[in-house]
Amino acid sequence: MSERSINDLPEGYVPEIELKENYKPLLKDEYMCPEHIEFFRRRLVQWQEDLIKESQETISNLQDEVRDIGDDAERASRETENTLELRTRDRYRKLLSKISKTLEFIKDGDYGYCEDTGEEIGLKRLMVRPIATMTIDAQERWELRQKLLKEGR
Repeated sequence: MSERSINDLPEGYVPEIELKENYKPLLKDEYMCPEHIEFFRRRLVQWQEDLIKESQETISNLQDEVRDIGDDAERASRETENTLELRTRDRYRKLLSKISKTLEFIKDGDYGYCEDTGEEIGLKRLMVRPIATMTIDAQERWELRQKLLKEGR
């Protein structure tokens, strides 16, 4: 996620409310007040835009790449680089899906609250991971359940 100004909005973005330059959510504010919601909505849309641009650049680079490589070592090196790049883009694809889901949570009024317990996720966690859908405790419980299910197979 790039460190852009929260007011550096993608073309066509229609803000719900105006935010001051360099606005950051404060703990003293009411949790998930309209300013908080708009701040996170903007961050998510910016992140989404950045990931899409990077994915398009990758596709363009892979299409423009010279395919006629005579040296086997060079070919293997290039294939390894391409595989790594495609894995990164697959990770981006999954992130884009999570960002879209999170933007739906915002639209539905559920953003910032744990989908498991209904508790506040917390500003600190959301600042680090704006796509978080659970509190840290709920996330740890979920991960432990997943681990136990795998071990039980």
